[in-house]
Amino acid sequence: MDGDPFEFVQDAPLFVVPRTLERLRAFREGPKLADLPGENPSPERERLAVVLDDLATRLLAGVEAHPTKFWVLKQFQESLELVQEEDTEAREHIGVELERLMEILGIGSSDGVLSHYLGGM
Repeated sequence: MDGDPFEFVQDAPLFVVPRTLERLRAFREGPKLADLPGENPSPERERLAVVLDDLATRLLAGVEAHPTKFWVLKQFQESLELVQEEDTEAREHIGVELERLMEILGIGSSDGVLSHYLGGM
């Protein structure tokens, strides 16, 4: 993976209101990766859900103090680096969950950050 995935990120302010934080908490506490395929996806789902839960916890702890798209995507980067060696199916499902988080936070595009780590989403 060549290049800096943040080279083309266009930073923007985020409007973090109490409802945003409620939705982030609901994401963290709720089910993730429900459609993960396989004969017995539970161990993989649980392992990957920990990465997503950790991300949601970091977002909850810092997004009010750092309400910008760039800061959020840097938090994503930490999690994306942990899953970039997963199989294609797992990466695709992680991408769907990250897009859910982007929607909660009002981020319309990752400006290529997700595709850089997840491979062509």
